[in-house]
Amino acid sequence: MGHGRRYRRRTPLGIAGHVLGAVAVVGLTVVAISTGVGAFSEAGAGSGTPWAVYHGDLLGSGVASGSTTFHGATAAWTSRRLHGQIFGEPLVVGNDVIVATENDYVYALSATGGGKVLWSTRVGTPVPARRLPCGDIKPDVGITSTPVIDTTRNEVFVVADEWSRRHHSIGHHLVGLNASTGAVLLNQVVDPPGTTPAAQLQRDALTLDDGQVVMAMGGNDGDCSTYHGWVVAAPETGGTLRTFEVDPARGDLQGAVWMGGAAPVVDASGHIWFATGNGAVDTGPSPDYSDSVIELSSSLAPLQTFTPSTWPTDNDSDYDLGSSDPALLPDGLVLQAGKSDTAYLLDGSDLGGVGGQLTEMTSFCGADVDGGNAVDGTVVYMPCGNGVTAVQVGSSPPSLSVLWTTSTGSAGPAIVADGLVWTIDRGGNLYGLDPATGDAVTHFSIGAVSNHFPTPSVGDGMLFAPASQKVSAYTLTP
Repeated sequence: MGHGRRYRRRTPLGIAGHVLGAVAVVGLTVVAISTGVGAFSEAGAGSGTPWAVYHGDLLGSGVASGSTTFHGATAAWTSRRLHGQIFGEPLVVGNDVIVATENDYVYALSATGGGKVLWSTRVGTPVPARRLPCGDIKPDVGITSTPVIDTTRNEVFVVADEWSRRHHSIGHHLVGLNASTGAVLLNQVVDPPGTTPAAQLQRDALTLDDGQVVMAMGGNDGDCSTYHGWVVAAPETGGTLRTFEVDPARGDLQGAVWMGGAAPVVDASGHIWFATGNGAVDTGPSPDYSDSVIELSSSLAPLQTFTPSTWPTDNDSDYDLGSSDPALLPDGLVLQAGKSDTAYLLDGSDLGGVGGQLTEMTSFCGADVDGGNAVDGTVVYMPCGNGVTAVQVGSSPPSLSVLWTTSTGSAGPAIVADGLVWTIDRGGNLYGLDPATGDAVTHFSIGAVSNHFPTPSVGDGMLFAPASQKVSAYTLTP
């Protein structure tokens, strides 16, 4: 169990409790940075700025370092068909691309070697969809979220849903893998006490904070059975869980933390920011943390919240505020939008509780905002259902204005790299958009995608795009 082999190592299914998965890029030489999200690189390969967490950094900015001018992109390779659907974002560190799937496989692909499989590990049995009370992931649910890489430990962390044939039971497992070999280093059940694992979906990307792996949970599509929103923090070495529960009062339900697959945002103080979905509460002075933006300490103690004053009707109408993640801007402002087609600008030092926004903009994009935002200075690229929308944020006075909504209609969470805004639509088209107009500058077809929020990534001069069961790579011209 502690040993691995380069080139397609497979861990037997009988390893008790081990599960795995999602997408990332890694190598061998550790380059440490204070967050633990750093870079590895295979001997002789480049070791550019890593993309070791969802949207590239702990703030989820989605902005790659390096060139700010687009000189062209060329198709480099497409991987072979992998076992299981890809729901997570490819993370990028050095030369290896780590991909996890709904079939509980994790792969390392060679970025410079044509996408060759360097190692693969299957760590468990995914949950057959028929064993869940509802949901839209079929035929199996395994690794749904984007993993995270702690390069100071040379370790990839993933959370997988696992089915025990012997006990006919379901559990969510945090698994740590050696990033060089795929060997399993850690396995721990991370279902909060008293929950029903079949009713909980771990959709949000993972992140790191103060030696912990931070993850979040909500319900399956359809809001069936009894579930609550949760944020869970587990020590990277394993041990006692910390938890924060949404709608914790007796009789309260729901309040999912899912954010369209985005990760909780970790600020420079180690505080954790996220947004929640609708809850079952629609009376009283507050929504009990549902339909809110929440800031927690690294120990998961609540620090402050924001909730729209329309929260009772938003909860009743399934208008999740938390279908997207909070966008933390450099000047201390916070932008949040969800399913109500209203964008709220908040003061990050005083979220204001119920109705405490600085300003708001209604009907700003005409559809739900689902997935992670990209934040480039004071412009936020939001994944609106009608197409990625660029929003300019002003601070004096607080203001919001729409710069454009892309005419391509591509609604996938965007990143910014080499002078373009990159997004994948649900038809499997990768677009590079002009940040001034939203018009397509370049376009590639990557094939069918598995989920509503496919997200590209960048590493060491290449761009990676996940399709349903393959990853495609493109060389960015320097």
